[in-house]
Amino acid sequence: MSSIDVRDLRFDLSNVPRDWHPRGAAVTALWDQFSVFFPVGEAFFVRSVRHFLPQLSDEQLRADVAAFCAQEGHHAREHKAYNDFLEAQGLPITALEGRVRRLLGLAQRFSPHRQLAITCALEHFTSLMGEAVLSNGTLLEGAHPTMSKLWRWHAAEENEHRSVAFDVYLAVGGSHLGRARAMLSTTFVFWVLVGLQTLVFLGRRGALFSLREWWRLFSFVWLDPKGLRTLFRPWAQYFSSRFHPANRGSEPFETWKRELGAAS
Repeated sequence: MSSIDVRDLRFDLSNVPRDWHPRGAAVTALWDQFSVFFPVGEAFFVRSVRHFLPQLSDEQLRADVAAFCAQEGHHAREHKAYNDFLEAQGLPITALEGRVRRLLGLAQRFSPHRQLAITCALEHFTSLMGEAVLSNGTLLEGAHPTMSKLWRWHAAEENEHRSVAFDVYLAVGGSHLGRARAMLSTTFVFWVLVGLQTLVFLGRRGALFSLREWWRLFSFVWLDPKGLRTLFRPWAQYFSSRFHPANRGSEPFETWKRELGAAS
């Protein structure tokens, strides 16, 4: 039996305003554009991990893979609804998702081991960002409660299953060099897309040339002492041969789980 819980949570976005984050359009746009990646990305993650399932003899790891796939499936479903919500606002979600799909389609031409290394790199990103969300209450402070719950749920489950793809990679003989190289290329492509998508969102929302919105975004990313700028050091730790995702601790996730239990 897996130690990973599969929570089938659903979120009604019908009453969520366009600029749902209190820091304004630019910060809302940054959060919203992350959702573009997930329906396509989660499917890629699941395929890359499932490919190696016949090679896994450890029953616990096999159970964790099944739970990982179920969690990612729920994430993809909720972010598909999120993206439909954004498309209804006039944002070019279909075109942006198509770009992500084409890039991951190119990645599918790589060997299965390299695809799994890419998955490990992206899972490290999502778990680190999730850890920041769970440990720093100011990142979603004052946000619309539905969006806060959605992002905290996704953040928590990314932390809960953060070791699964990595453990599969180790179990099938993945190399330290292979995962390090995949992290470098993936980091570049991912953050270029984040920047481009944020620009598109700001342009469609009429805030592309707003100095006020750019200052709010800069402050959110770089001036918060516990914000996204804190991700660099744990990102760099990935390149150590001794790295393992489980070594980062789980207190933020355990706190969220207790909160979820108390609210249910």
